[in-house]
Amino acid sequence: MKQYMKAALLSAIVCALLASCGEDFLYKAPQGSLDSEALSNAQGVELLVVNAYAFLTSPEHQWGSSIFNWTFGGVYGGDANKGSDNNDQSVLNSLETYNLAATNSYLNEKWNWIYTGSKRIAQALTLAEAADDMDATLKATRTGELYFIRAVCYFEGIKVFGPYIPYVDESYTENNPKVKNDKDIYDNVVTDIDKAIANLPEKPDAPGRAYKWAAKALKARILMQKGDLAAAKPLLKDVIDNGATATGKKYALANDLTDNWDSFRDNTSPESIFEIQFSADGNNNGNMGMSLCYPHNTGAPGGCCGFYQPSYELANSFKVDANGLPFLNNEYRSSPSITVGDAQAVDPRLDFAVGRVGIPYKDYGPALEGWVREKPNGGEFLPKKHVYSKAEADAGLGRGNMSGGWAPGSAMNIQYLSVRDAMLLYAECLANDGELSAAMELVNRIRTRAGLDVNIIKGADGQPAANYKVSTYPASHAAFSDKETCIQAVRMERKLELAMEGSRWFDLTRWGGDYMARQLADYIDYEKQFIGKFSSAAKLEAGKVMMPVPQNQIDMMGNDENGQPYLTQPAPWKQ
Repeated sequence: MKQYMKAALLSAIVCALLASCGEDFLYKAPQGSLDSEALSNAQGVELLVVNAYAFLTSPEHQWGSSIFNWTFGGVYGGDANKGSDNNDQSVLNSLETYNLAATNSYLNEKWNWIYTGSKRIAQALTLAEAADDMDATLKATRTGELYFIRAVCYFEGIKVFGPYIPYVDESYTENNPKVKNDKDIYDNVVTDIDKAIANLPEKPDAPGRAYKWAAKALKARILMQKGDLAAAKPLLKDVIDNGATATGKKYALANDLTDNWDSFRDNTSPESIFEIQFSADGNNNGNMGMSLCYPHNTGAPGGCCGFYQPSYELANSFKVDANGLPFLNNEYRSSPSITVGDAQAVDPRLDFAVGRVGIPYKDYGPALEGWVREKPNGGEFLPKKHVYSKAEADAGLGRGNMSGGWAPGSAMNIQYLSVRDAMLLYAECLANDGELSAAMELVNRIRTRAGLDVNIIKGADGQPAANYKVSTYPASHAAFSDKETCIQAVRMERKLELAMEGSRWFDLTRWGGDYMARQLADYIDYEKQFIGKFSSAAKLEAGKVMMPVPQNQIDMMGNDENGQPYLTQPAPWKQ
């Protein structure tokens, strides 16, 4: 299934047949001629399912629609600054300073991605139903995969725009259905994922395909975003205790963090629940959605374009106290910002997630000052987790002109669902229910893995490249006896463990609007000490736990027979 990205040409052909690629919401495009008989058979269904998987990778130049959510989850959540220079992709300037408007084109890219995908899947489901020559068990499996992918599409929509967005499925047969955004669609998405769970096997017929355990993990993730911890909790426990990867490995934390960020190890980590598949086949399948997010200049890994620079706030969050524990009350902000060579102790995950000048950058040697495109605009740190190694480049698995002939890319998969994420979500549920020792046991397992020697960045002399220190919480710590402290510890562990993985803003919003607004206000106040533009950043209101509906979508949909708009802005975003 790693090869589904090599179906790009096939995808284009199918899209042409379906006349559904690239149109604006809701499918206001010229009707193409669809020979449904050509696809409503076993072979056609297989092509359509592969086409649906390929859609997840968003191969076009649509950085706003990236399923990695480096813009909405990472930059908007304070994990990273836009980076680059002020003029490049200036549309992101307003997003990173919380002066977002409904006319922002990145919002429209995400919206289009959701509904292009939903239509593609709806048509595939309709044609699968008509495929009389298909083995019933295989048809059920492929249908389950389609429900899983549709749940992913709408879940991505909910994370960004909130649950009040149109839900469009195969029951809408017109090309341009008029659907309002006046209903909470969580139940629709849960229904889709329940159908996926019912139809999918415990082990897929190829890595990269959806399977039952991935669907259960996705359902738990959806329920957590909804705030239904009680329903998510038993699912998470089942996944962690009994689940296995697509290749049959029992779920576990990988000892080596690099197992999860290495093209050579795609689909092999015991931590992998569901991976978005990328390839280096020359057909723009090397994660186009993140093609801006590499160190800049000739000689740097990727060489372009200096976006997605870790924030000062994130980097300094990795400071630890004398006991090797994180500062849960933001004390890290009161000491000088970390620099290479200073004596401040840091969690070793800092230099796994964040590139620092002078510290070994994967297998390239020390990161160089020239790799930072414009320090006054983006700060001094570099993205690192998703950047391919020199060994991968030498093997043809990553290069600077992989996408569109100019943009960097790699064959490295992205773990959309992972054991580390599931464990920390389960720890949240436990902490919420007052099972503090059980929650902290999971946190300590994560921290124990972080301190393994294989995860310590070494210099050329074989010695640790910085003053690394990470310890587990002792049973005497307040996190084991005080619920609020336990919750703080779990949330901090998510910040550190999932740093630069595009999840931060979505975590902040599901922890509540007041919490999100307070955290981002503090972030702005800290970041503006280092980067001047944050002095003009707006403080996000507590009610804005969703982003605005793209204005051009509202305009395009128009009004109903009563003169009321089909699409309306959420109340916090109304002018």
